[in-house]
Amino acid sequence: MDIRIYYEDTDAAGVVYHANYLKYLERARTEYFRKKGMLVAELASEGFIFPVVHLEINFRSPARLDDHLIIISIPERVGGSSFAMRQFVERKRDGKQLVEALVTLACITPEIKTRRIPAEIRHLLEADLLPHEAGATNGFMGKVPKAAILAETPA
Repeated sequence: MDIRIYYEDTDAAGVVYHANYLKYLERARTEYFRKKGMLVAELASEGFIFPVVHLEINFRSPARLDDHLIIISIPERVGGSSFAMRQFVERKRDGKQLVEALVTLACITPEIKTRRIPAEIRHLLEADLLPHEAGATNGFMGKVPKAAILAETPA
């Protein structure tokens, strides 16, 4: 997913305010599902809600006003009632990795009770799992696999 940085995204130092990256990551996960033909709003109306339950994030370098960013989302682990996505934020003009995050989401009901991830969603996520040799080392903070960059770059 692509995003442009506007004045409203920056802090007093002129760099993107750290909490805004959480919004960008959320949008990118939503777009990941949209590209797969699944709408998050429809899943929620069917009783499948996916809140973030754990987040690890590494801010490597700041984004600034008018930067054009690419956010890449890749499933890394799929469990019975949760999954983890590794997400990368890169500056488009130079390919510099600015942020890397490992986000764990649980599948819950509207009553906030854990439930199993539906088979259709599980298969969708498993088809895109990040291969360990191409991605993270020691389970976190790896490099973006080239195939993921190609898959996320608009035509």
